[in-house]
Amino acid sequence: MKVLTVCGLGQGTSLILKMNVEQALNDKGIQADVEHTDVSAASSMQADYIITSNELAESLVAHDAKVVIVNNYFDMDEINQAIDGHMET
Repeated sequence: MKVLTVCGLGQGTSLILKMNVEQALNDKGIQADVEHTDVSAASSMQADYIITSNELAESLVAHDAKVVIVNNYFDMDEINQAIDGHMET
């Protein structure tokens, strides 16, 4: 499974989200390749899931990946709920 974590510039915030998503997936025993990127690059990258904020999700509606919304990239409870509710394992 390929997962993209996306923020506006693809630097700090998406990296933090990447680390938190990797931790949540590892805790659940889910194998995934998680990569962080900016919203522009994400639109042309292959992925099964894109995890991003509500604002940036609007820019990714044409993507084939399932877009999962996480508004607080530091909130592990929200990240876990998003994974449980939207990602098929």
